[in-house]
Amino acid sequence: MIHTLTLPTPFAVGDVHSYLLKGDSLTLFDVGPKTEQARQLLEAQLKDLNVAPADIEQVVLTHHHPDHSGWTELFENASLLGHAYNDVWFKRDQAFFSYHDDFYLEQLKEEGVPEHYHQWIEKMRRPIQLMGNRPLDGILQDGEKLPGHPDIMVLETLGHAQSQLSFYNEKTNWMIGGDHVIAHISSNPLIEPPLLKSSGRPKALLQYNASLKRMLDYPVEQIYSGHGDVVKDVHPLITYRLERQHQRAMHVQTLLGDESLSIFELTKRLFPKVYEKELGLTLSETIGQVDYLSDLSLVEEVTSEGVIYYRNA
Repeated sequence: MIHTLTLPTPFAVGDVHSYLLKGDSLTLFDVGPKTEQARQLLEAQLKDLNVAPADIEQVVLTHHHPDHSGWTELFENASLLGHAYNDVWFKRDQAFFSYHDDFYLEQLKEEGVPEHYHQWIEKMRRPIQLMGNRPLDGILQDGEKLPGHPDIMVLETLGHAQSQLSFYNEKTNWMIGGDHVIAHISSNPLIEPPLLKSSGRPKALLQYNASLKRMLDYPVEQIYSGHGDVVKDVHPLITYRLERQHQRAMHVQTLLGDESLSIFELTKRLFPKVYEKELGLTLSETIGQVDYLSDLSLVEEVTSEGVIYYRNA
């Protein structure tokens, strides 16, 4: 039986869910943000289930974002498991953080973002004070069985995050999915630097679409997601989301018209009222749609003075 624990976050997304699952190991999926309010409610809800933090045998992370990965140290007796991408954050890897900032600065320049917006680099580095500060005890690999739960398969479902994992129960056809699929809103595929510099910028929306399509290969009946209600009618929802994303991309193509535009110029047209307030999110959305159009050979790139411009092919 899955027990849902709901925790507050300081983010616009609102509450986040953790999930407690008893098997050969007592496992907690995700641990909320590292705020005092979240800790108190996490401990109180565990106590209601007659569980103390010391009883948890393993903590499994769906991804590294701070609303999911904060209170790892609270469970000092538990093994901490997740995607390898978590570790550079939890170890406070300063070399990665420097590379992280350089990556975003290069992206902003290529996107034609004016210099006075470059301060957004600090906001793109996630609030690490709300994230865990202990290294992983084990790296989970795509296709393996989750330790202590032989019916649960680990699936790498990148897109929303470069660390996103989903956990599919082959016996009962439910999935614990983090932010991969949310009932009330489409997840935002976020641009994040790759773990290895040599890999190049991840095309997050293409990753996300591939991860969604992968779900259609499994008879998933419901998804316990990181936010909101349990997702039901999974396959129809995924099909709908993919169709809607294609429609958004076609709208972006019409915005290009006969012009050559940078990502920043396109973002201002797509999100004229919110692009300044939510620059990181809106740039990610625009980049994703252009990556999608490029993958279909519907747009082409032209580079001028270090800025990449896009035009209809």
